[in-house]
Amino acid sequence: MKSRQHADRGVARRQAMAEHLMRHGSASVSELAEVFHVSVMTVHRDLDELELQGMVRKYRGGASAQASSVFESNIAYRLTAQIAEKEAIARHVVGLIEPGSSVMIDDSTTALAVARHLAEVAPLTVVTNFLEAIKLLAPVPGIRLMALGGEYHPTHDSFLGVGCVDAVEAMNTDTVIVSTSAISDRHAFHQEQEIVLVKRAMVAAGTRCVLAVDHTKLDRVALHRVAPLEKFDVIVVDAQAPAETVQRLRERRYNVEVAG
Repeated sequence: MKSRQHADRGVARRQAMAEHLMRHGSASVSELAEVFHVSVMTVHRDLDELELQGMVRKYRGGASAQASSVFESNIAYRLTAQIAEKEAIARHVVGLIEPGSSVMIDDSTTALAVARHLAEVAPLTVVTNFLEAIKLLAPVPGIRLMALGGEYHPTHDSFLGVGCVDAVEAMNTDTVIVSTSAISDRHAFHQEQEIVLVKRAMVAAGTRCVLAVDHTKLDRVALHRVAPLEKFDVIVVDAQAPAETVQRLRERRYNVEVAG
């Protein structure tokens, strides 16, 4: 009985620790030990478990829920980041969609923001691998919903893998909307191979492809290249995007639109 109670306390503490990291972005081991009234060794064990679950990444002396060039943030953290910017981008992107057309959206939280507005341009056929978007759109009148299968990944709340790639490659939609973790002057990037493979397939599956990225993704790189920027017909950024970055991308003849 005592061992069960001890295990339950450990689960609750790790959940609270994950929430603390998502709320603050990062924290040191000593800070977490003080906040949760446990030893440094206990914090290390808890962080090891959270890292295995894909919730956080450890670094020397602490842990972070934020993305790095090789680590994508957990979906729970991404849902709380740059909310206003993603909303502005979503409103702009929806203005690019024609009623009666087909739209494919990826498993990004920016695309989820777009999904919340798709009823405004219904009727639409919407294709996605993002479970949160599927649940959101399933009851919406005027939305014909097509769910992409594959292996479910709880860290991203989406379906990935060979099954998903095959399903994407069997389709062609009027518009594809994707977001990536980073873009440079030439390429869009993401940290994880399985997500990269799905995004690449999606980019190839659209008559028109929209890249939607908030300002925190600009002038950055990550481990894997998703696609050259010329593969995207439109790149939509938020108003906080540095003017010099927008100008530089436009000088390279990319179609960059700034969401107001």
